[in-house]
Amino acid sequence: MTFNDQHIAAIQTLGYTPDEARFLYLVAVHSGYFVPRQFLTFSGAKWGKRSNNFTGKLESRGHVTWREYDRTGGVYHLFSKTLYRYIGKENLRNRRRHSVEFIRTRLVLLDFVLANLGFDYLETETEKVAFFCETLGLPRKVLPAKTYEGGPRSEPTLRYFVDKFPLLVERRDASSSPVVTFSYVDPGQASLAGFANHLHAYLPLFRQLETFSFLYIANSPVHFADAERCFSALIRAPLEADVSSEILRYFRLRNAWEQKKYGSLSAIDVEWLKEATRRFHGDHFEGSYHAWASGALTEQALRAEFEQLRPNRNLKFASCLVAATRFGRRNSVQDGEGALHPSSSPEVSPAASPPR
Repeated sequence: MTFNDQHIAAIQTLGYTPDEARFLYLVAVHSGYFVPRQFLTFSGAKWGKRSNNFTGKLESRGHVTWREYDRTGGVYHLFSKTLYRYIGKENLRNRRRHSVEFIRTRLVLLDFVLANLGFDYLETETEKVAFFCETLGLPRKVLPAKTYEGGPRSEPTLRYFVDKFPLLVERRDASSSPVVTFSYVDPGQASLAGFANHLHAYLPLFRQLETFSFLYIANSPVHFADAERCFSALIRAPLEADVSSEILRYFRLRNAWEQKKYGSLSAIDVEWLKEATRRFHGDHFEGSYHAWASGALTEQALRAEFEQLRPNRNLKFASCLVAATRFGRRNSVQDGEGALHPSSSPEVSPAASPPR
């Protein structure tokens, strides 16, 4: 990760040391929330005067607030509009108040970034959209998006990559395309439903890439095996499948829909048909469909016709275990290490890295 010297210098003018400024930049961009042990991890300091001075400055300047949650503990929230404006990111949603689950997710995310500062991250929505649409030349319609309804006098707003999970780019050499590592951050959810929804939202973008990696980040390994199976079923299998089989499925489902045989279609079939309709469009597919529907094109001939479209993909999946997420007490620093010290579990990998 390369810090923008101007942004760091701007934060320093608010009264912070270079280490403090760099840490605050990471919190502002990636999390919005932090606990003191994360500052100590980044700075290499020990509990005591330095961490007390840092949190004291933040509170006295009105740049953070301490948020306490019933039966959970508390965290610092970096909400100062002035600080975000100094780094040109005053509209980041990290400034706003969020749910406990969101905060847990952001703390796990920040732990991951702190352990992997050697990678290049696409930090903002603008940077991500520019990378995929301008650098890679992909259409915006394949990007994961969410529509936010406006007020009575404003139009709805379409936003991209609203999850803000780490997105890493590895530029191997000037002659090859950059390799992207996507990710999902699990703060300790009971099921993989959120993960499955995340993969579904990214599938149109994944289809455009021949090579990419995916990283499942969590503070517990309980879902690691199931997450890999979920990725294989929802992403790897369809992307590496024989395209002719998918086209044949599309033709069959489309034919059933056009003949109003809705009872033969499951909810999954309908969703798949919607996406397939976007993928398989154009005169070539239309001509083949009508020839197949009329019986002029056999299944064997159809497979032979589209055999050359078999994909040649390189997909990688990996899991990353970070320190267990723990909220703290407001006087945790004065009380010593016990309240907010990172988990000492031997399973925690403090420097886990993305797949290459």
